[in-house]
Amino acid sequence: MEIKKAIIPIAGLGTRFLPLSKILPKELWPLVDKPVIQYVVEEAKQSGISQIIFIISPEKRVVLDYFKKYYFKKSPKLEKKLKEQNKITFLQELKKLEELCQDLSFSYVLQKKPLGDGHAISLARNSVKGEPVAVSFGDDIVDSKTPCLLQLIKIFKTSQKPVIALHRVPKEKIPSYGIVRIERITSHLYKIKKIVEKPSIDEAPSDLAIVGKYILTPEVFDYLKKAKPSKKGEIILAETFDSMIKDGKIIYGYQFEGRWLECGNKLNWLKSHFYLSLKHHKFGQKLKEYLKEI
Repeated sequence: MEIKKAIIPIAGLGTRFLPLSKILPKELWPLVDKPVIQYVVEEAKQSGISQIIFIISPEKRVVLDYFKKYYFKKSPKLEKKLKEQNKITFLQELKKLEELCQDLSFSYVLQKKPLGDGHAISLARNSVKGEPVAVSFGDDIVDSKTPCLLQLIKIFKTSQKPVIALHRVPKEKIPSYGIVRIERITSHLYKIKKIVEKPSIDEAPSDLAIVGKYILTPEVFDYLKKAKPSKKGEIILAETFDSMIKDGKIIYGYQFEGRWLECGNKLNWLKSHFYLSLKHHKFGQKLKEYLKEI
């Protein structure tokens, strides 16, 4: 089956981005000249996705509003004013967003309380309707020639099993991530044997960390449905994968090609912002010159 749907969970509280995240969801923070979430949606569309399912909290409806197709019909005064002032460049920027939204459908499911990433994903079960589905979290960007989700989809097409995005991390950063124990199949493809959440460097089974991008099969939703909450009352996706592995289910990990740009905290967001800004075709060279100047 072709994968045409993508779940994008963005219901988190954004506490690492306080105080600004009280009024502006972190997903709308800019990376160069467009919000973080737009990169995620662009990657999904470039990977062949046509249906976006947001998992949102009541406070984040504004993210959905940003992508609504009829948004441009509600701004005739703005477009008219830009035309009168001959601000063609600004009109072109609006057009790019409009073109992105074309051929995409957007829906959402409310997660009223933050009860874990597994719980958030499980809420989309009815929207997925028994099909395999892509999942892309709202704070993981990958800069690559081939969209990261498309790389995972290609693995799924031949395996028909769940696929987890993996990336090597420096030893000192291992305790900050979910790390996998693996059985190597090819240079980039692995069979997942176990997931260890935030291990010490000495206890880590590898240096391959889980990135927030997946291909899930209907069976994953069956396991999420019967998953028991953790001590914090959360349903954790990694624990669900571990339960599947213990039952003899096969889950693949793919070390994708590309640069992982994290946006989950202020420092990583700033690093990602600098990286993309300096690489930008319009602003990059001028910014490099300015950095030398200061």
